[in-house]
This record gives sequence, structure tokens and C-alpha cells, in this order.
Amino acid sequence: MSVRPEAPKPAARPTANPTLRQARLAETWRHELLKLGVLALVGAALGWLFDHALIAVLFVLAGFLASHLRHLAILRGWLMSPKTVELPDSGGIWGEIYDLLLDLQRKNRKKKRRLTAMLAEFQASTAALPDGAVVLGSRGEIAWFNQAAQTLLGLRSPQDVGLRIPNLIRHPAFTDYFGSGEFSGEVEAPSPVNRAKTLSLRIIPYGNNQRLLIVRDVSELRRLETARRDFVANASHELRTPLTVLRGYLEMMEPEAQGKNGLAAWRGPLLEMRNQAVRMEALVNDMLKLARLEADSSHMKDDHLDVPTLLQRTLDEVRALSRGNHRFEAQIQADIGLVGGEAELQSILTNLLSNAVRYTPAGGVIRVRWEAAPEGARFSVADTGIGISEKDLPRLTERFYRVDVGRSRASGGTGLGLSIVKHALERYDARLEIESELGVGSSFICHFPVHRVERLPARLEQGVSAA
Repeated sequence: MSVRPEAPKPAARPTANPTLRQARLAETWRHELLKLGVLALVGAALGWLFDHALIAVLFVLAGFLASHLRHLAILRGWLMSPKTVELPDSGGIWGEIYDLLLDLQRKNRKKKRRLTAMLAEFQASTAALPDGAVVLGSRGEIAWFNQAAQTLLGLRSPQDVGLRIPNLIRHPAFTDYFGSGEFSGEVEAPSPVNRAKTLSLRIIPYGNNQRLLIVRDVSELRRLETARRDFVANASHELRTPLTVLRGYLEMMEPEAQGKNGLAAWRGPLLEMRNQAVRMEALVNDMLKLARLEADSSHMKDDHLDVPTLLQRTLDEVRALSRGNHRFEAQIQADIGLVGGEAELQSILTNLLSNAVRYTPAGGVIRVRWEAAPEGARFSVADTGIGISEKDLPRLTERFYRVDVGRSRASGGTGLGLSIVKHALERYDARLEIESELGVGSSFICHFPVHRVERLPARLEQGVSAA
């Protein structure tokens, strides 16, 4: 049997055009049938000479069938081991079949080379990433990971391939994050191989129920944030003593600036110094409060709070700040309380109500509501103040960001109130919603989750209207 090496086919056998291929295949079948007919006639003629025409025809057909069976055996061997068995150089229908198979093999090899090159390029690019990348299956089993993930998570290849990622990262925060199936955000956890490192973990679903785990080392960022908070807290704390001394001396000098006493000429500067000292003290207190809220955002007391009573007390304090320049309307559901820290809740109530007074002109209305809601409970403060432009809304909770700098400073604002509200609400697992329109007014709505809400003994609903 002559063996044909795998080589490019002659130019007489084009395979690119499907129409030509179908026409050639039909012609090959016609030739094959014609050949079978000719062989049968020749066999019948030879058999007729010896008075055994039928037997001769049967022998011819048996030989024709044996030839096809031999080609089938060769084809089966090639399919079982295409690298060791070569297809013969045959004509007819089998030559056409062999040509098509070899052409398909060449195309598959080209595709394989392209895919191999793409995979090598992908692995090289991901290996250069400073962030870890782990490809996960539908159940969280590890399919592949890069060098950064190996370093950050302590993964080993090939031992860890096929293992579920929650079995390797056992921190409760990541376990809850993975089990929730909600991968819109990210979670932080210590590295399994180095507890001093803090990792940011995010899962991105893609493809056919696959997931990509992105791992970033945020240890340095968290260290800088801690250093910043410590600096602000320490600096604010150290500023309290000199401010107390300054205010003490100013208060001692104020009587001497009254009437025609010796410091009467300094009455204006002394008053301005005292106002600035009070403003500075308020700023220091807010900075300390914000530093404490940021220091441990996950820890808070679980006190049972009588929100209606706290809110009523805060309203009385804010009315004093208003000095009768605003009308207050309050609707307070008396049987709804919260579980959490009183200091955090007091910061929320005080800052939102005092902001409404500062940014609402005299004669304006401030509406306060505390009520049950489908998501838990809702506290809202609406005013008829100056309003906020749409471009300013996303930045309102930034530190020291003021919509109207002159009005805020003149009224004693520090620019930290809404930032404090945001961090205090995070302690409650709550969120802040802001709606505003320039020249019409603003609404600040705090949404508290169900697990923070509790029912108080039934009391009459409180409605307040004050000039």
C-alpha cells in the first residue's frame, strides 16, 4: 500500500468554494457508480465465457466492497491516532473524503495555533498585572489564576486548581459576600498568607456562569487613611487646649470693653475674635466627631432609642437656633424607635435640622417627618430654602464642601455636617437620599433598614406646628 505524506494538495483540487466542492463531489459519485457498473459488466462478460456470469459479477462486487472496507479501516485508524497513521493517496470517492479530512485538520491546527497564541498573550498580560486574577467556575471552583493571585492569596498550581475559593479564603466578610450572590460591590479581608496585608476582593460574573475574582492589595491605602485620621484626631485634640485658653481670656476682657472702660476701643475686634474662636471650637469638635466615626465604622452600641423623644428635644434646640425666623411642621410617628448608638443618631438629627435652618431664609418652612416605611423607617427634613443645583448634589457629603460658602460661614457652619451624617448612617446600615431644586428647597431623607427598627409602646402621634 502506497502511503501519502501529509502535504498540500494539488492545485487541481480547490476546496475554498463550497459550490465547486459540491459539484466535484457529485461528479466523483457519478464516476464511482460508473466504475462499479463497468466492473460489473466486465465481470459478467468474463463469467459468460466460462458459463458463470453471476458468480463473476459477485466476485467483482465482493472485491469492490473489500476495497471500501479497507479504506474504512484506514479511516478508523487515522481517526483513532491521526499523528501516527497517515491517509493513503487514493483516487475516487475516498480520495475526496481524505482531502476534505486533511483540509479540515489543517484548518483546526491553524485555529489551535491562533488560540494558543491568544492564550499565551492573555496569560502574559495578566501575569504583568499587579492585581490578582482568579477565574472561577459556577460553584466557585478555581480554574486558573495569575502570579499576583498566587502571591496575595497563597494559591498553588496545580494543587489548588479545582478547589472552591471560599474554602481557601475563610474570612466571614468574604464568605458572606460570596454566598450572597450580589457582586455589585467589593469586600475587604486580610490576606490568608499575611494577616498584616488587607486585600480588596471583587467578583465579576461573565460568560457562561463563570466569575472573575479581582484581588488588590490595599494595605498601604488603609495605612495612609489611618494615619490621616490619627493626625486629624490628634491635631484636633491638641487644638482644644489653646482654644480654651483663648476663649477664657476673651471672656475676661469682654467686660472691660463695655461702656467707657479701657478696652472700649477694642470692642469690635474682641467680639470678632470671640466669634472666630467659637467657630474654630465647633470645627475642632466636628473634626473629632468625624474622626471617631471613621475610626471604627462597624462598631456601634445597640441601645434601644426612643426616637420621638430625641427628635422632639432636638427640635426644641433648633427652634432656639432659628430665633423664631422659621415655621416648623413636624409629623412624628410615636411608636417607632431604633436600635443603635444615641450619639450617632443625635448627630444625624442635629446636623440635618441645623442645616435646614442655616440655608432657609427667614419666613421659610421646615417640615420634619419620622415614620414607618416598607424598607424599615424613614426620617426626612424638607425646607423651602435656597436649594442645591444638580451638579452639587453628588459632592454634598464631601468634607468641607459648601454650596454657599458665605452663608455657611456666616451662620457658623463647618462644612462637615453632611459628612458626619453620612458616616453615622453607615453605622446604622442606612442610606441618605437628597432631593433638591434651586430656589425651591431641599429634602434630606434617611432610610433605616428593618433590622434597626423596633416598635415602642403605643402613644399618640405627635404633630407640631411652631412659628
